[in-house]
Amino acid sequence: MKSHRQELWFEVPTRRAFINITPQVEACLQTSGVKEGLVLVNAMHITASVFINDDEKGLHHDYEVWLERLAPHAPVSQYRHNVGEDNADAHMKRQIMGREVVVAITEGKLDLGPWEQIFYGEFDGRRRKRVLVKIIGE
Repeated sequence: MKSHRQELWFEVPTRRAFINITPQVEACLQTSGVKEGLVLVNAMHITASVFINDDEKGLHHDYEVWLERLAPHAPVSQYRHNVGEDNADAHMKRQIMGREVVVAITEGKLDLGPWEQIFYGEFDGRRRKRVLVKIIGE
């Protein structure tokens, strides 16, 4: 069995963003040489997420509105975590959107469903963060 580990780095200039990282994950898969197996894609920061969904701007807007209703950024004084910080909402948004995804690898390709893409969700940007891509298989 082969194992391949690679990191993707992001420095989003805005507080929040959704970035389609499917091409970067596919490149990692090609580098790995794995034809059958699994890939784990994991946000390695507690205010970012990785999730799978449709790459459609309206949906991304709806996520932004929905997440802001569930965990509004302001006023920051509403959160105990925010004593000296202003990102409690980002931790909650990450919890909702998830930490990682696992995707099957079949015949050397990501085995995604129709319209499925892998996204990096940033909820407290403006600094460098990483995503782990771990591939195992044959």
